[in-house]
Amino acid sequence: MKNMAKLQAHHIRVSTFGHATEDPEKVLEAMGTFFPEDIPSEDIEFEIIETEGYFGNPIKVINAEVKRSRSVKKMLEHIKNLLSEEDKEYLLENLEEKVDEAGTFFIRFSKQRAYLGEAVIGEGEDVIQVKIKVKAFPMRKETVVKSIKEWLSE
Repeated sequence: MKNMAKLQAHHIRVSTFGHATEDPEKVLEAMGTFFPEDIPSEDIEFEIIETEGYFGNPIKVINAEVKRSRSVKKMLEHIKNLLSEEDKEYLLENLEEKVDEAGTFFIRFSKQRAYLGEAVIGEGEDVIQVKIKVKAFPMRKETVVKSIKEWLSE
């Protein structure tokens, strides 16, 4: 039996900016692309912060966080299944800059494509960011990078 490289995470946070011109329902729907259907809604903590953009335009920062380990596991599988082979390659090639010293793995997805229910890596301004706080022993950046590599390569 093949040893499945299981990535483990403390929590996963999905966040994006909602601009005044965007329908908030649609923004939430786009974010929903990254959550599997079978996660109980009470496992998703929402936070909406009203703020201002660079030109004083109103912006909402929308965060949705999952901390319960069973839902975190489901979400990791879901996100991995959403990734195309090209996007996995891209993440593997750029892993060093996608993981910070605290062991958080950052993936940015195109918000426009997420509106269509597609998960496509995007590096533009208008993104949905997925932050995965990886569990690793010892807790060092290189350990985290190694576990993500194994997880994405299997």
